[in-house]
Amino acid sequence: MPTPERPSLIVRQKSPQNIEFPFASLSDWLIPTELFFVRNHFASPDLDARDWRLRVGGAVERPIELDLDSIKAMRSTTFTAVVECAGNGRVYYEPPKEGLQWQNGAVGNAAWTGVLLREILEVAGVKRTAREVLLVGADSGVVDANKKTASPGPIAFARSLPLEKAMAHSTILAYSMNEEALTRDHGYPLRAVVGGWFGMAWVKWITHITVVEQPFLGYWQARDYFRWERSLGEPRLVPLAEMEVKAQIARPVQGAHLIAGQPYRIFGAAWSGEAVIRQVQVCTGDGRGWREGRLLETERPFAWRLWEYMWTPEEVGRYVLRCRAIDGAGRVQPELPRSDCESYAANWIVPVEVTVVPEPQTYEEEFVI
Repeated sequence: MPTPERPSLIVRQKSPQNIEFPFASLSDWLIPTELFFVRNHFASPDLDARDWRLRVGGAVERPIELDLDSIKAMRSTTFTAVVECAGNGRVYYEPPKEGLQWQNGAVGNAAWTGVLLREILEVAGVKRTAREVLLVGADSGVVDANKKTASPGPIAFARSLPLEKAMAHSTILAYSMNEEALTRDHGYPLRAVVGGWFGMAWVKWITHITVVEQPFLGYWQARDYFRWERSLGEPRLVPLAEMEVKAQIARPVQGAHLIAGQPYRIFGAAWSGEAVIRQVQVCTGDGRGWREGRLLETERPFAWRLWEYMWTPEEVGRYVLRCRAIDGAGRVQPELPRSDCESYAANWIVPVEVTVVPEPQTYEEEFVI
């Protein structure tokens, strides 16, 4: 049974399994692995590390094949990073959009340990003609059978990274999550951790890495996980990449009753893409405008920031609480949805309505015989 310490996860889809973290239960900077959200496109493959191999090829000087022990023997690195499913917040789109109806819990912050992707690529020797690095997972299946968007038969989940991002210190191949071996649902034995980017780039169960000389236009890059870009006038499709600046309120929850004259902690988390969070501002709907929230913990690149704001409502009535984040690149969380993001990147401000009452409400017990 769920408890306040271990709340119940929210099942968004049973097969393949897709599970949401109950964001209202947020309490710690790191989300425990057993509470971390799960995003699967196909059934989680059951891989045995004794048989598993990582194969690196394509535009490299020396194609290589590595087992897990060889990778673990390389210099390790650990860093904390937040990962958000690109569809997090989709339920707030109006009118509704196709896809899993994530609320606000398809996001989490964890400590990841592995090896820099660049070190593995350096062993293979990347050719000067390389443009992207394709990561291919062991999970596969048919997508949207009998629909216009159907995949050309069974396909693996595969995404590419620009060479610059693949070689960055924010991209690792992880075998550990929160100081424990990866679980099956989180990509055992090896997954990508791509700091600052949406979760579709964090390919799980990686078996192949292919360095390519042309832009990769596979299913998950060209038919799904994209948005519209208007920088050249006419809209064109571009793959999703960097996360958007965003803050969410964990507590109070929608519909909560607060007591007039009593202080209340408004609490949540904020994150962005390649830039760090600089500010979180809060508006309580009492006519005083935006006010500074307090950022908690130490600032760390690619991790989220917990934040709080202490509020004492003086008058009874209904209030609309809002929060917005501002990152180091000067980006401000928007007030309204953007029409060019398809069903993704829902980072606009989502209000939380609460009611302030004069005193605690109690109810006499009633017995029916």
